[in-house]
Amino acid sequence: MQKYFFRIGLGAVVGAILGYSYYYFIGCNGSCAIAGNPYISTVYGLLAGVAIVFPSKIKDKKDEKAEG
Repeated sequence: MQKYFFRIGLGAVVGAILGYSYYYFIGCNGSCAIAGNPYISTVYGLLAGVAIVFPSKIKDKKDEKAEG
């Protein structure tokens, strides 16, 4: 369970860093909804990072014992 939360937390941190990087390097001057504000682009990046690492299917206990 700890590995699960670590993975989601890592995805959130990496996503937030990439979201802010998008604002910093590509963002526009106030007229864009996402890229014009560093807070909004960071939150969007954070949510994207969590969505990417969030598991789409939870394995059964029997499947985990058979694999490992």
